[in-house]
Amino acid sequence: MDATKPVTVVLADDHGIVREGIAASFSSRQDLKILGQAANGSEAVELILALKPDFAVLDLNMPKLNGLEVIRRVRMTKCSTKLVVLSISRDENLIRELFRSGANGYLLKDGPTRHLFDAINYILDGGQYLTPLIRREAVDIKKEKVDQLTLLSKREYEVFSFLVDGMRPRDIAKILEISPKTVDTYRANIMRKLEVDGIAGLVRFAIERNLQTNSMPC
Repeated sequence: MDATKPVTVVLADDHGIVREGIAASFSSRQDLKILGQAANGSEAVELILALKPDFAVLDLNMPKLNGLEVIRRVRMTKCSTKLVVLSISRDENLIRELFRSGANGYLLKDGPTRHLFDAINYILDGGQYLTPLIRREAVDIKKEKVDQLTLLSKREYEVFSFLVDGMRPRDIAKILEISPKTVDTYRANIMRKLEVDGIAGLVRFAIERNLQTNSMPC
């Protein structure tokens, strides 16, 4: 780390005691600076996009938006903030999905605090950090393909979210202030990019990726 310029961080966890514990451990270091704290996923997205910190440390299970969805939405904006996920889960499929969606690091909450500092240093050097408590070979993050959702534009992602929530094209058109024909065009583009057929295919796509789509950010 550059000692002359602290690494800026946003913390997101719905448990205040966890956030404060991490903040307290960071406060003892002059090379780290907490810019803000969020109690849910929506707040996390807003803070990250507004403050553009070097790092965001995200709880996986948060209200409104989970950590995976926060990652997807931040990456949709091409924001360069490094995203580190904290969780109790050892689910290898989930971890692969997090990295494929744009996570830079994954740590277990029952691991030592030094793992978080190790992760920041490792990621700053250009790597992807996986807690040593999980075998890297089991996740094999370097072989993951690019997530198809990153191929969608912001507006396509909005339409996708409304469609899998069961909204009709004409209602989507009213909300987005576009024509129903334009919604149909977006829908066709979305299905082509995601390689699915029909609304049922879009819903399966969302379910398989543990997406939350019922509260789009502004």
